[in-house]
Amino acid sequence: MAERGPDLFRMKGIIQLEDRDERYAFQSVHMLLDGDFDRPWREGERRRTEFVIIGRHLDAAGLRAGFNACVA
Repeated sequence: MAERGPDLFRMKGIIQLEDRDERYAFQSVHMLLDGDFDRPWREGERRRTEFVIIGRHLDAAGLRAGFNACVA
């Protein structure tokens, strides 16, 4: 965000973190980012990370590679 904040219009999503039973929800507008654990995953709910990034001049392949490098 420090490098690309002006090009990041909006981000929003849910993150599955290893060893946590709660979902981590986040949202951002430009360089403002907020997030917290919002609720436990429900019984039978597929635990996954999903988010959307809206911006300009973004490197989709580079973003995917960076996020995939974080997968535990």
